Amino acid sequence: MNGLKTAMLLAALTALFMGLGYMFGGSGGAMIALVVAAGMNLFTFWNADKIVLRMHNAREVDARSAPQFYGMVAELSQRAGLPMPRVYIVDSANPNAFATGRNPENAAVAATTGLLDMLTHDEVAAVMAHELGHVRNRDTLIMTMVATIAGAISMIANFGLFFGGRGNDRASPFAAIAAMLMAPFAAMIVQMAISRTREYGADRAAAEISGDPRALASALSKIAGPARAIPSHAAQGNPAAAQLYIVPTGISDLFSTHPATEKRIAALMALEGSGPAPARSTVPPRSGRSALDPNRRG
Repeated sequence: MNGLKTAMLLAALTALFMGLGYMFGGSGGAMIALVVAAGMNLFTFWNADKIVLRMHNAREVDARSAPQFYGMVAELSQRAGLPMPRVYIVDSANPNAFATGRNPENAAVAATTGLLDMLTHDEVAAVMAHELGHVRNRDTLIMTMVATIAGAISMIANFGLFFGGRGNDRASPFAAIAAMLMAPFAAMIVQMAISRTREYGADRAAAEISGDPRALASALSKIAGPARAIPSHAAQGNPAAAQLYIVPTGISDLFSTHPATEKRIAALMALEGSGPAPARSTVPPRSGRSALDPNRRG
């Protein structure tokens, strides 16, 4: 059902993009919009992971540079039936994590030092299981495509009056102004609806992969407030990046791409009460509460 809902919403977003092209450029404008959307998504398909990781100045780690963290992701990936993703750490006090990549074979997962310092071993494992859930559900590609189309809609709306068609194909000034105001808002609503649907799915996948929905609920309750209060420089520079994070940062609930944290926690606790006994991680935690040591070596 979530997959069908996502497909319908993505189709609606593409239709809005083409409709905006038609309004400003007639039938030719609609076709140009379709070609542009296809080209942007093709570019995104091949380059989204590089763009996102560069945006965050993420540094790749391995079994030597971050043995505990890398080993944790390796175990969770095996449990999820996924290829081993590339693993990154982002030097940021904002406690968050994200996944990117066009498919499970080319995926990358990342966590900030703020998250690794704040959470226990089991909570970090649950967060990374959530990100692997996004990879398994192929949400990373879907959400990047959504962000690309939504951004293009805003761009066309902002500049559409200068590139309208002629004669009967040209939109009336009132319709053009209405489109400029409403299209980006409509795109944002669709984008939020898709993102919220995918977050619930990733939470359920995390409960299955980690075997510990209570740990993810605990992690969400710990990081939700600090993630809002502590700025994310990457998200400030490119707000579209915020939809990739496990919890929203610096935005009100009304315009959040994530469900309310309280609702996610309630859903996880319901899973915790109905599921089998947790299958705890076999990777032993380090001493202390952090998944990283003071030298940031993992």
